[in-house]
Amino acid sequence: MDFAPVKKWAIFFIGILCAIVIADKLSNAIVSATGMIGWMKFLVSFVLYAVFFFAILYALEKIFHIEFFGFWRE
Repeated sequence: MDFAPVKKWAIFFIGILCAIVIADKLSNAIVSATGMIGWMKFLVSFVLYAVFFFAILYALEKIFHIEFFGFWRE
């Protein structure tokens, strides 16, 4: 039995989960440190989360030589 597709999906989900957790912690730490409140806190937190999330995914791709959004290529 070939486990390559299972390994690819496991790496995909673990990488996404790591990026979510790290981006959430970083964006919350920065927004909390600035003391923002209200809608500005939500907006800045959302933008920082998105930036960190994609930056972390890009870094994981480069460091571990894996591909998150190109699974259709073999």
